[in-house]
Amino acid sequence: MRRGAGPERRSVRVWDAPTRLFHWLLALLVAAMWVTGEERAISVHTQIGVALFGLVVFRVLWGFVGSETARFARFLKGPSTVWAYLCGRYVHGLGHNPLGGWSVAALLLVLLAQCALGLVAQDVDGMESGPLSHLVSYETSEAARIWHHRLYDALLILVGLHLLAILWYFLGRGEDLVTPMLNGRTQVPADTPEPRAGSKTAFAGAAVAAVALALWVGAGAPLPAPFTP
Repeated sequence: MRRGAGPERRSVRVWDAPTRLFHWLLALLVAAMWVTGEERAISVHTQIGVALFGLVVFRVLWGFVGSETARFARFLKGPSTVWAYLCGRYVHGLGHNPLGGWSVAALLLVLLAQCALGLVAQDVDGMESGPLSHLVSYETSEAARIWHHRLYDALLILVGLHLLAILWYFLGRGEDLVTPMLNGRTQVPADTPEPRAGSKTAFAGAAVAAVALALWVGAGAPLPAPFTP
């Protein structure tokens, strides 16, 4: 939302409720993961990790079937477009800019990798383990624990860059990126069409699929017993 908007601008919904809810739940769960990891509350840490996994899965699905501004096809652009944006030769519409779009993709990829490593990792003492650790060898579980810790540094870097970008846009370009993520709305030129919203059916399907997958993984990914007549 650009400060000093004139009378020839109007308010439109740029971020839908599922995207905003994902954003703030993600911040909450990542913070909770950090606290429980530092306190070595491994059992709670694992449960939060499973919830985080389900949340990220939902966002990935929503990136294909969700609202217009939430879709990957809308904000993932090629290198030439990213460079043109950095040089000031490309003006993006509503939603993530070309550079921000790839930062979102990078964050989702790191989170998925972090969750996958945590699901098969074991505690340093060998007393606690991820719900899928039984599917891999002891050596693989140990390696997953090590890389789970290392990858967290990459996650912190991405979060830090995200916060710095928000501050830079506000101070350097006069754009408030926080308020639209709270109320979903932003000011645009009067002739700008409002982005297409995602359907309730698509939301329900993505949410059910994400929750079901998280519950299945959290239970250790049990397979159905073979049918015996």
